[in-house]
Amino acid sequence: MELFEQLANKIKGQDKTLVFPEGEDPRIQGAAVRLAADGLVKPILLGQKASIDATAKENHFDLSQVTVIDIDSYPKEDFKEMVRTLVERRHGKTDTATAKKWLKDPNYFGTMLVYMKLADGMVSGATHPTGDTVRPALQIIKTAADASRISGAFVMQRNDERYIFADAAINIDIDAQTMAEIAVQSAKTAKVFGIDPKVAMLSFSTKGSARAPQVDKVQEATKIAKQLAPSLPLDGELQFDAAFVPEVGEAKAPESSVAGHANVFVFPDLQSGNIGYKIAQRLGGFEAIGPILQGLAQPVSDLSRGANEEDVYKVAVITAAQAIAN
Repeated sequence: MELFEQLANKIKGQDKTLVFPEGEDPRIQGAAVRLAADGLVKPILLGQKASIDATAKENHFDLSQVTVIDIDSYPKEDFKEMVRTLVERRHGKTDTATAKKWLKDPNYFGTMLVYMKLADGMVSGATHPTGDTVRPALQIIKTAADASRISGAFVMQRNDERYIFADAAINIDIDAQTMAEIAVQSAKTAKVFGIDPKVAMLSFSTKGSARAPQVDKVQEATKIAKQLAPSLPLDGELQFDAAFVPEVGEAKAPESSVAGHANVFVFPDLQSGNIGYKIAQRLGGFEAIGPILQGLAQPVSDLSRGANEEDVYKVAVITAAQAIAN
């Protein structure tokens, strides 16, 4: 079964609500209308109602199954409660005046809907840079209990092959603790996509074949990850061929249950992760789905500003699936 058909079956009937801060954009509206019509998601569009209605009319969209929230017309008492909750969440770092200003920004408003459990997730970034989507999430939703940072994973898919590459989008350099956390988070992401995770902690060394501080980091990260998730099939340090090719894994790491069979690949830094996924995409013919933000306590997804309606639809499906997994 095709990936998004599997995910659609998983989320259908779960009544997950997603908020879209860029509700005036026709790509967002088109995806929201389809998601509602397909019974996959209850969409909330944020924006000026007159502008949203004008876009819908121009594109012949029926928004009858979509909730529209105009922040300027949001009930005063509900807005006061949101301000109070935001100030409380920020533990004195944000005063009431600043909170009111922030909440006029649809990304902050949408993030608060998620934090207050008035929505199950948020999808933004069609017209905003990544920072505008991620910053409110980090300030308000924050990281999950088992993560100190967020990271970006890609699902690499080609025919019936499906793998996770991480971190390939967010953290330029990581220490052993962060690499271990990314490994555990990536295993959770794998399960969302129907992958039974077998995690390889990647290096240019396999089981001590080379000596360097970079190798020491991956060895330490492997130890920490095994402590964080003792039942998770995970091993390292492994070169990619030892992690992926059964004969090489048997030759280089015969005691490993992961070597030669890995499907979740954790890179030691962003440089190698980003290069790796693009090589697989461009030379290997894999479709790269992502980046999928992982490590947040509640799901928030960042769209590419070049995204089309179909991209928005698919990212929303992923975000709803993440909400179920949470």
